[in-house]
Amino acid sequence: MVDRRTFLAATAAAAAASADASADQLALNGGSPVRMQPLTTKNWGPQYYDDKERQQLEDVLEGRNPFRWSNPLTKSKVAIFENEYAARMQTKYALGVTSGTAALHAAMAALEVGPGDEVILPAWTWYSCYNTVVQAGALPVFAEIDQSFNIDPDDIEHRITPHTKVIMAVHLQGNPADMDRILAIARKHRLKVLEDCSQSVGASYNGRPLGSLGDIAIYSLQQSKTITAGEGGAVVTNDPYLYERAFRFHDVTMRKDFPSKLGFLPGLNYMNEFTGGVLLAQLRKLDTIIGAVRGNARRVYDGIRDLPGLHLRSLPDPKGELGTGIFLGFKTKEERQRYGEAMKAENVPVASPAGSVVLPVVPEIENKVTVTPGWPSFNSPRGKSIRYGRECCPRTIDILGRFAGVMMSPKFTESDTGDAIAAIRKVYPAIVPA
Repeated sequence: MVDRRTFLAATAAAAAASADASADQLALNGGSPVRMQPLTTKNWGPQYYDDKERQQLEDVLEGRNPFRWSNPLTKSKVAIFENEYAARMQTKYALGVTSGTAALHAAMAALEVGPGDEVILPAWTWYSCYNTVVQAGALPVFAEIDQSFNIDPDDIEHRITPHTKVIMAVHLQGNPADMDRILAIARKHRLKVLEDCSQSVGASYNGRPLGSLGDIAIYSLQQSKTITAGEGGAVVTNDPYLYERAFRFHDVTMRKDFPSKLGFLPGLNYMNEFTGGVLLAQLRKLDTIIGAVRGNARRVYDGIRDLPGLHLRSLPDPKGELGTGIFLGFKTKEERQRYGEAMKAENVPVASPAGSVVLPVVPEIENKVTVTPGWPSFNSPRGKSIRYGRECCPRTIDILGRFAGVMMSPKFTESDTGDAIAAIRKVYPAIVPA
């Protein structure tokens, strides 16, 4: 068997030869592609399904008590998952819910976000982040992202007003946000920090799991996330008050194992034993999954790092990121487009940071259409004064248009990562001359 160093050296040598070739050897121009079949990725968690998940589901079926409160806490799949999840994320409390959106909804309730409040969040993120702010009756205020694809700490402070209640730090595409600076701003202004770790489940920042740094955090465990039950989510915190509010909200104010300190808190219903069982089995595989994808990403980083003029995505904590994708930056959107076309011809396709969403989702609320047409927040004088749509985030749109990445998988072979290295080394110098 060829060891890793020998493999990388051989790959780099072969790829360097390709890099020195003229542009007419690109597959796009009639040359031979690096691969015969496209390099594709699949959702990570389902690739690890086996008898462990099946057994968890069979336990629930045989027990005939799929409602979480039908079982004692010592046997409840949800309760066991919550205990193990809190331990893995190094927090005192964890709450299992049915989706990342449900987790955000519970977190908003825990933080008492409501009419008149403002929440600062990145201008590029998933719909649920600002949907739940609006559903709470509050106003989303968008800050630009930087080249980490996360909220730019330099664009937060001037957006703070007397109405600001929360800063939402969303760790996007497997990459932790700059939490040191975000937390310093929040402490200075006495604001709460909500971490959205949905796209970075298992990542860390300065050695601490994402989700353990802010006041409260949420995770999506939907099919495209690190671990999954198809849908699913979690809330974590070290604050007992926030935990109880989130817990009561997630199950129509019920809490069976200790008396209420809050009185009646209207809530919803957000968890079951089938979801809890699958998530429990997946959680026990989390470190295996992220170890594999990080190893694959590291091989690709190592294999291209010496390319002249290479512009990688900014990584606030390279050791803590998941390695979701190897993103390269370009001077113009047109240059990035040529790179994407050439990589596709080599059968090593790339994706924009937003994946199939070409532009950030922020422009979707330019017209501020809500479930209730007369929504008071957007129709208030203050709501009308906040900029939304493309005009609120020109730098964000520019950054997303100039980056493209080869997406990683924990199931890639050394041959797959070698092809990724060879394709980048072949195409990048042809698109970005030294």
